[in-house]
Amino acid sequence: MIVQMKKVSLVVLQNERKEALKSLRKLGVLHVEEVQGSSDALASYKAQNTQMEKAISVLEEIKLDKKSKGDAVRIDREKAVEVAKSVLSLVEEKKSCFDKITADSVELERLSKWGEVVPADFADLQKKNIHLSMFEIPSDKYQLIGDNVRTVLVGKDKSQTRFVLVSETPLAANERPEGLPAEAYQVVLPRCSTKELAESVSASRKRIAEIDNELRSDAKYVPSMKDSISVIAKDIELENLYSGMGYEGKVEPENGEVVSEKASSSVPLAWLTGFVPVDSMADFEKAAKSQKWAYGVSDPGEDDAVPTKLKNNKVVSLIYPLTDFLGTVPGYREYDISGWFLAFFTIFFGMIFGDGGYGALVTVGALFAILKGASSGKKASPMLSLVLLLGVATMVWGAVTCTWFGISPDLLPDFFKTISVAPLSNAYEGVEWLPFWTNDASNGTLTTANNLQIFCFTLALLQLCVAHLKGIGRYAFDKNYRKQSLKALGEFGSLIELVGMYWVVLSMVVNGGIFPLVGGDVYGLPWGTISLALVGVGFLFSFVFANYDGSVGASILESVKNIISVLLGVVNVFSDIVSYIRLWAVGLAGAAISGTVNTMAAGIVGGEASTVVVHAIFFILVVVLLVFGHGLNMILNLLSVIVHGVRLNTLEFSNHLGMSWSGFKYEPFSEK
Repeated sequence: MIVQMKKVSLVVLQNERKEALKSLRKLGVLHVEEVQGSSDALASYKAQNTQMEKAISVLEEIKLDKKSKGDAVRIDREKAVEVAKSVLSLVEEKKSCFDKITADSVELERLSKWGEVVPADFADLQKKNIHLSMFEIPSDKYQLIGDNVRTVLVGKDKSQTRFVLVSETPLAANERPEGLPAEAYQVVLPRCSTKELAESVSASRKRIAEIDNELRSDAKYVPSMKDSISVIAKDIELENLYSGMGYEGKVEPENGEVVSEKASSSVPLAWLTGFVPVDSMADFEKAAKSQKWAYGVSDPGEDDAVPTKLKNNKVVSLIYPLTDFLGTVPGYREYDISGWFLAFFTIFFGMIFGDGGYGALVTVGALFAILKGASSGKKASPMLSLVLLLGVATMVWGAVTCTWFGISPDLLPDFFKTISVAPLSNAYEGVEWLPFWTNDASNGTLTTANNLQIFCFTLALLQLCVAHLKGIGRYAFDKNYRKQSLKALGEFGSLIELVGMYWVVLSMVVNGGIFPLVGGDVYGLPWGTISLALVGVGFLFSFVFANYDGSVGASILESVKNIISVLLGVVNVFSDIVSYIRLWAVGLAGAAISGTVNTMAAGIVGGEASTVVVHAIFFILVVVLLVFGHGLNMILNLLSVIVHGVRLNTLEFSNHLGMSWSGFKYEPFSEK
């Protein structure tokens, strides 16, 4: 259930607000409304947090041997901050070294065919009025240089000729003497000699190796740094509230200006607001009295952003790891469907995974992990308990349908056929089934696939009916919705429309002869006509009362305004029921993959093998194929569960409930 919340406004003396916040954190029951603080201390804490996260990210990328991983050293927060700064400084230095290596290597590559180049020698010759400039020219153009141009040949190859041009005056940038072909281009002198460039590259590489060793040495501080991050996060939280809570004399920042204070009254006060669960109000009131805080309590308003706290028994709570992973939280005024979510998701998981053999593997794995933890005194986590439940559900469905590792039922022991449910079992694939209400086959028969489809549509009917029954209960009996009480009739209309549409789906998708819409009867009643009447009457009730909020006329007018959406709603009911056929279709696809893997393995086994070595190779190939194929199929099934099994709960079911999952978790200001 969703725990009821109380809105609390807390007032304390301004000079005691930090102590009050520390007491509140220790109490751990108040979910504080979001505030945006601003202070030098807060900025400092955030900077430390950022530095620490970056440093940890760097250190965690370093691969350590098993021995080094066990050499963790405990340090305090102050030392951890220093280590983080040092790590980031080393990272920047390492980046600078790489940049320097790149630049120097490019220079060495550019001058590699010139031999050793020493800019200082060029400068010494300039002092003697001998000006040298380095040039390169295509080899076939070298002879075009005029006789008036004095050059010294340095080297040549098939493509380029290198020479030094001698001039009486220094050449300006892009300047060339008369007689020098346009194809010749000047080679810029390096910043230092090529020997010094090579030494610089070597020194940078050496420094990078030293930095790597220093970082590897700092990796032993990672556990302590992670602990320090938790401490810093709490400091950020506290300082954010301290600087962000309202108080007398506070001037709210405008256009990014820093908060300042005005002269306050003789007894300046500070305040903040938040939410406390009703079952924790006694603890809050006790603490407020002992700390001499002033406070006001009220029910949350319609416009308040109220956190959601769920409270359920241990069985229902098994679904929390999944909903936490998905990040789905019901709004404070929405439904808590944790129990229904768990029940139907368990069924959906079993049907989509579909294979009792896979379920057995999941069950054994979960049991092994639980027993291993129990041997060391640890309780089973909710996640392991959920996995165990889902594994058992898959085994049950595999037993019902006689599906075990994709093996043909003909090859399975008779025991597996005996425990299966015949109308849904693959062991009776060729049997034609009559509907339970007649022995007459004139209108057609049902196959195993038809029975599975009917099972899926029946699940849809049950789950979606639950949604509208909850709606009827809310609007008919919940005192908070008295004004909308007649809206229960709209939910009733949706309910009977759903029941009628169920028969329409069976007629159009499964077998129109067995489930006729026109003519024919079941138990002497024209169910086709009845179903269409239910759809029509249900639509009428929904049209009149679905938008009821105190006025029937206004509700009808709202439906008229949205007549297209209202009419499409009938189609949506049909598509929502049909959508559940995915449970059968995805399970069928998984079974086909596992069967294909088995067929491929059987083909290898059935091949001729003349030697023991070949037998051994074939055996290894079969094992690898079976492990890889079935392992891949299990992964695909898991993805299908996330996509399809979760969707039916969070989309189809939730849409009929009117849920948008707009909530956020109750997270009290606490020391945890």
